[in-house]
Amino acid sequence: MDDDEDMRLARITPEISRRTLAMLRGLAGLEPPEQVPEDAMTVADAILDDHGTDGLRVLVMTLAAWATAQIENVAELSGRSHEAVLDAMELACLEANAEE
Repeated sequence: MDDDEDMRLARITPEISRRTLAMLRGLAGLEPPEQVPEDAMTVADAILDDHGTDGLRVLVMTLAAWATAQIENVAELSGRSHEAVLDAMELACLEANAEE
């Protein structure tokens, strides 16, 4: 990234971070769980409308940073490696897809 891009993304990061946290508060524990992707897409569409692809990039960067921190936390608390935690996540995805 160049300096202009860094500055442009930095200006919208606080707002996107707040919106990301609000989204996660709404998604955590949502029933039925199948509603999670739809509600997340609604937030992503709103961010795209308001901030274009820069907003989506910041959303992805924010989610990636938070997900990585949580994977590390789960690994530490469970005594497993990061790779083992990710393998369990991948297995859950494969099992969910097999049921379809």
